[in-house]
Amino acid sequence: MHFSIITIFPSLIEANLTGGIVSKADKEGKINIEIINLRDFADDKHRTTDDRPYGGGEGMVMKPEPLARAVNHAKRRPVKRRRVILLSPQGRQFSQSVAEELSREKQLILVCGRYEGVDERFTSNYIDDEISIGDFILTGGELPALMIVDGVARLLPGVLGCSSSATNDTFCRNLLKHPQYTRPRVFEDVEVPEALLNGDHAEIAELRFVASVRRTIERRPDLMDDVTFSSFEKRLLKKYGIATSSSSIGKR
Repeated sequence: MHFSIITIFPSLIEANLTGGIVSKADKEGKINIEIINLRDFADDKHRTTDDRPYGGGEGMVMKPEPLARAVNHAKRRPVKRRRVILLSPQGRQFSQSVAEELSREKQLILVCGRYEGVDERFTSNYIDDEISIGDFILTGGELPALMIVDGVARLLPGVLGCSSSATNDTFCRNLLKHPQYTRPRVFEDVEVPEALLNGDHAEIAELRFVASVRRTIERRPDLMDDVTFSSFEKRLLKKYGIATSSSSIGKR
């Protein structure tokens, strides 16, 4: 996977890629992260990338010409599957399922918006997708771009040290992850649950699944509408007295 990040503040991206799993994967060639300075594609001596909006109004708008040149530069790589994404509060919300969808591309070109927005002619002609990380406003798209890189990269082969980590994470089935424990066995008079210490992997898997469902019902009941359980799982939940229907959850 090749990530191309177009920004007027390359240092914001670079500062966040100095360590960690994503940086390690980039150095090892498992992914490739390219930071493109938008100002390099401006056509004046001041390297201008924004201007006042036609029709008046507050703030500045990012100019279409530098953005178009930067995207065309990023497209120089001969890949069959790529997507050009504008990080924008008007886009669809980023989620685990969107990360999985994007992980099937060969190149993601991430355009970091700034100021009051981007010239609509650029958006209409060059952008394949607009993505938001939530219903709030940031000063720019750099942090959202980094979040998408992190969320997508960890799904790619070889990036995580444990191949099952991504598939067992929170939201992979729309269920929150079960409680986790590590050493010491006793912390402030609270012991690790005995079932996790007996070596019975079938029982551990069962209890973790039940705990995961319980935690989802308690903390994010809205997720339960999109969870499908197998016949075995339904019998297991019934055994522990856990109701999973929307009406039952609402009454809890």
